[in-house]
Amino acid sequence: MEPPKFSDSEDDAERDALSQWERDGGPEPSTGNNSILDFRSRASSDVGDNNGVRGPLPVWLQESSKSFHWRWVPYRLRHFARAVAAWTKGPDPPQIQKITPFFPSVQEAPVRSGGNSCGLNGNRCRPFDNAYQAFRCPANCRSVHVTTPHAVGGKDINWRPFVIGGSEDESGDHSTSQYIYRADSFVCQAAIHAGVVSNEKGGCGVVALTGTHTNFTSTHRNGIQSISFDASFPKSFTFLSNISSSCIKDLRWPLLAVTVIFTTLLSLCTASPLVFFPIVFTMLFFHVGLVSDPPTSNDYASLSSIIIGRFLPAAFVAAVFYRYTVKLQQQDLDAYVERTILWLGGAWVGSLNNYTFDFIPIQRLTPADLRAQPGARLALVIIVVSLFMIALGQVWYLRLEGRLPKYLGIYAIFITFLIVCVIIPPLNLRIHHYFLALLLLPGTRIQTRPSLLYQGILVGLFINGAARWGFDSILQTTSELRGPDGPLHSSLPNITSIVPTISNITFEWALPPLKRGYDGISVLVNDVERWRWYIGEGQPQKTFERPDQAGVEYFRFAYMRGSGAADFTEAGIWNSSGGWYGGKDLGGKG
Repeated sequence: MEPPKFSDSEDDAERDALSQWERDGGPEPSTGNNSILDFRSRASSDVGDNNGVRGPLPVWLQESSKSFHWRWVPYRLRHFARAVAAWTKGPDPPQIQKITPFFPSVQEAPVRSGGNSCGLNGNRCRPFDNAYQAFRCPANCRSVHVTTPHAVGGKDINWRPFVIGGSEDESGDHSTSQYIYRADSFVCQAAIHAGVVSNEKGGCGVVALTGTHTNFTSTHRNGIQSISFDASFPKSFTFLSNISSSCIKDLRWPLLAVTVIFTTLLSLCTASPLVFFPIVFTMLFFHVGLVSDPPTSNDYASLSSIIIGRFLPAAFVAAVFYRYTVKLQQQDLDAYVERTILWLGGAWVGSLNNYTFDFIPIQRLTPADLRAQPGARLALVIIVVSLFMIALGQVWYLRLEGRLPKYLGIYAIFITFLIVCVIIPPLNLRIHHYFLALLLLPGTRIQTRPSLLYQGILVGLFINGAARWGFDSILQTTSELRGPDGPLHSSLPNITSIVPTISNITFEWALPPLKRGYDGISVLVNDVERWRWYIGEGQPQKTFERPDQAGVEYFRFAYMRGSGAADFTEAGIWNSSGGWYGGKDLGGKG
């Protein structure tokens, strides 16, 4: 028998009767002339058994009248969707998660580089020698890496410490250390390499400029592998030795111990989240900003100004996520020891991520950095898989509490917002520390031990990101992501002729493309700008004489736009025997 088909013109009473039939579990005997009710009564009696138990209803009768406007969707798909919706609502009644403390009698006892930046012949970086400069280094300078390619001779250096040289000084001057470094090396990393200061405690010293030096060799000392450079450079430095100094050592470790002890006692002896959270947040914020990972500044006055300026908006954001995550999680929490270990410990791990997560080879979540940094893509895959597994656990507990539909809606809004950010054409989405924490914090409001740990880590990441870097925009232009030393991906000069001899070398080049705004050529010799040529200043060529006793010379070329240089070519090498070996951007032997 064909099931009756309802059209839009049918009487509403018939549909109401069908819905009532489904709610009551079956039809009442039909005594009227209504054809639909008569059909149901007869169908029911046909499928009933001798015990009066009704048989399975036809598929079309299992559909409520509310689903008629979805009739174009296959039944199995509708059934699966209803099952998923019912599952996300969780059990009835909800199973609210609450931590039962281990050893409750104990826990509840308390009442709780680039290019030509130094100008022609390096004149903007004078003096080259006979000058001294005191310096002070914080702890943990060894972990600093260059994050954009820096040319050193024929090599591009990226994602590693930037120390060039460290070879022994043969002058026999005992007033200085025996190690010589190229002047564009990171001073504090060179000081660690030379043993003047320690990476763990930092320290002070005095740099002595020593002028031109040739052949900076690569050595490995004190955990830093220096970079070799086998040509001459007009500026180098060493460190004065045997100088007594009243330099105050970096106090981050003693201050860390004091702050950890205080926050631990506060966590153990404070029951109210309203007392616990603001105090811990404030102490961690100022510890990160002033002690463990301070932003770049000239003195303590400017540093204090920066941190106070960043604290006010950070405190407002913290008040919001306290209201909607931290407070809801820690309300009626009696496990104070576990809160101290999991939540407070996680907050310290997150806020000290320049130490705790320093081993992860990811500095910025941008496509260019992920391609350039060794191991970054594998690390990202591991992080994404780990976050997915953690998310599954959080989804389960949210379902048990009957909150999953609400939080699925919240994260649907988040994902939609991120998609909109990605498709805005001139801007690039960049996920900062603080923003990642804000995205994930809502999913940690349940009171479970894993959620205590996750929420503490995320709060710590937010503190570190806001205190160290501030609230940078999550939408940045390409030039902002590139930074001052990043590649411009510009056109490169066309070197049309290279004539090398033992004593000199001559280059000729095509005219710069005026339509693109270029009006000149810059030439680097051994990473120092030695020549500028502009349209109208004679023929597009230049002959360079070999200096006395010079060995290898490195040449790189870039277009000029006014006084600014575009990207430089790879280095071409003019060796001591007069041969030329050009990179892929220059002519000659490869």
